[in-house]
Amino acid sequence: MATVGKYLKNNPIAFLLLAIPLVLLAELLHWPPLLIFALSALAIIPLAGYIGEATESLAHYTGPRLGGLLNATLGNAAELIITIVAIKEGLLELVKASITGSILGNLLLVLGMSMLLGGLKHGHQKFDRQQASNNSVLLLMTVVILLIPSLLSHYIGHVEPPDDKVETLSLGVAAVMMILYVLGLIFSYKSIKTPLTAELPEAALPHKAWPLRTALIVLAVSTVGVAFMSEVLVAVVDPVVEALHISEFFIGIIFIPIIGNVAEHLVAVQVALKNKMTLSVEIAVASSLQIALFVAPALVFISLLMGQRLTLAFNQFELLAMIAGVLIAAVVSADGESHWLEGAELLAIYAILGLAFFLLPF
Repeated sequence: MATVGKYLKNNPIAFLLLAIPLVLLAELLHWPPLLIFALSALAIIPLAGYIGEATESLAHYTGPRLGGLLNATLGNAAELIITIVAIKEGLLELVKASITGSILGNLLLVLGMSMLLGGLKHGHQKFDRQQASNNSVLLLMTVVILLIPSLLSHYIGHVEPPDDKVETLSLGVAAVMMILYVLGLIFSYKSIKTPLTAELPEAALPHKAWPLRTALIVLAVSTVGVAFMSEVLVAVVDPVVEALHISEFFIGIIFIPIIGNVAEHLVAVQVALKNKMTLSVEIAVASSLQIALFVAPALVFISLLMGQRLTLAFNQFELLAMIAGVLIAAVVSADGESHWLEGAELLAIYAILGLAFFLLPF
């Protein structure tokens, strides 16, 4: 465990683990819901980071191809756990908002921060134009598939709550998306690397691979920790909504994606600061693709098993935001170059969308 201890010492977010005993104390002493929400959110951040680091260490022992498949499967584990807990509590709008927020967060917030900070340090940065173009096309097609149920469900039947026809459409689309996801993994495994199985090179990681046993223990403990903290966080969503006079939708589209993916976001920024923009762009696209092709359809089937009826019918604000985010990211990456002003513009768009979502009367 000495390797883990050294990593904890050097990891800038490791100190957030101190929030875990505070959460337990807050639950025991019945502290205000807003404080419990904040502490549990802070506790999830390092735990999600350790899930990612343990996965990367396991990938070191499985080889690049199987490692890529492992990364694709567990790349968004923390957010998947949070949304599963939210489904159990019946917070379906929060779950759909978190799907939209994850796609937007990766394409606008993460890519924007990477281009801004990388550009401030290195000036104009170059990345693989052909690869970025291919990734953008793949992402655009994926989001179009994700939007089809939203555009057609209103003509098929009642959407909220969904009737049988609308639910059948979502289940069918989810099944097709899962098949596409599996085909994408097979394609990556048999031929070339794609964003679905993106694997970070050792130079981009903040630590050397942990021993296999250590990686398995960290993965198991972190997963249990995220599950417990997610239970605490989701349980106080309604009191927080009332206390802050914000919507469940806003929490889902802004806070949940950031809480579950901070560690991955930091890696994308770190590699941009090392002038490795091709990798930084691929991290953002890979996470968005995994959310759209794997997490979203998986949640539809999971909700069915839990007695809930989650569909892929998004509201018009989510639709517009997703379309705008994908198109903007595609345009920005089309020339294979970036600079700090483009990053600032992406962040500005994300901030404006966040303000609009905050003001929406949900």
